[in-house]
This record gives sequence, structure tokens and C-alpha cells, in this order.
Amino acid sequence: MEFIFSHALLIIGGLFLLWLLIKLFTKPIKLLFKLAINTAIGYIALFLLNKFGAIIGISLGLNWVNALIIGVFGYPGLILLLLLKYFF
Repeated sequence: MEFIFSHALLIIGGLFLLWLLIKLFTKPIKLLFKLAINTAIGYIALFLLNKFGAIIGISLGLNWVNALIIGVFGYPGLILLLLLKYFF
């Protein structure tokens, strides 16, 4: 009887640790996935800006750093990059 009780406690403890690990790692994985999606959207925005902005003389470098800044900060990030390019 004691043997079954100790095994049941080990199984319950193992399931709790598994639940805790899943709980701890799902939030960072979701954040990384969201960051990757936003970076890809920023990259597309940079591509479109370079494609259609050439008409009025606006362009930025098409790289992952600029895409990450635009993906994280959105329009303010785009304006910041344009200001940095044209003033410095």
C-alpha cells in the first residue's frame, strides 16, 4: 500500500512539474512568435515603402534591423528611422 502511495505522489509531482514548465515557457514562446510576425510585417512594410516611396524620394534600407524596429514600434518606429536617416 505504501508503495502505491509513493508512486502516486511521484506521478502527481511529475505532472505538476510538467504543468509548471509548460506554463513558464508558453508565454516567452508566444512573445517570440509575435515578435517574428511583427518583424515580417515590418519587412513587408519596408519593401512597400521602398517600392512606392521612390516616387516621392523616400527610402530606407531593407534589412532585418529596420524591419524589427518598424515591427515593434509601428508607425512611430518608421518615422524615427526616417528622421534618423535624413537628419544624421
